[in-house]
Amino acid sequence: MIRIAIFASGSGSNAENIISHFAVNENVEVALVLSNKPNAFVLERAKKHQVESLVFSSNDLNKSTKVLDALKEYNVSIVVLAGFLLKIPDSLIQHYPNKIINIHPALLPNYGGKGMYGMHVHCAVVQNNESTSGITIHYVNENYDEGAVIFQATCNIDPTDSPEEVQVKVQELEALHFAKIIESVIA
Repeated sequence: MIRIAIFASGSGSNAENIISHFAVNENVEVALVLSNKPNAFVLERAKKHQVESLVFSSNDLNKSTKVLDALKEYNVSIVVLAGFLLKIPDSLIQHYPNKIINIHPALLPNYGGKGMYGMHVHCAVVQNNESTSGITIHYVNENYDEGAVIFQATCNIDPTDSPEEVQVKVQELEALHFAKIIESVIA
């Protein structure tokens, strides 16, 4: 059995899609949802699907073994970042080499790096009059958004699109592809 842990900081729509996708898979299960925000809606989504969850602080992630110990306790073999905003420490990257997968709401290497997440990305895409945007699913390394690309999908951006309209298009790509790409990586 391959066990996945999902790290998320927000509403958890991607996390819920992943949980639902693997709910019917006999060989893969989402074992744990972790969040650095005690009020993140992803925790409610995990509870609804009867997936265990863990809330941790930045210090728990960076200065203790609490998070790594939990991953070991749940026999996690793949870590997925689904709207998780903290940098993953080197200790976790070393423990899970090429086993931590992130999704980014733009076509990396464009619009990546510290501070480039969510609406910040979509606003930058619109400000720069881009004709396309999309998603990048990639491995996590020691630098923000610089790990090897696994998959990209694009969407067209109309000159009249607002950042919110770009966000909707990008979220449609996330829902369509993220869980399937995780499954292909596992296979």
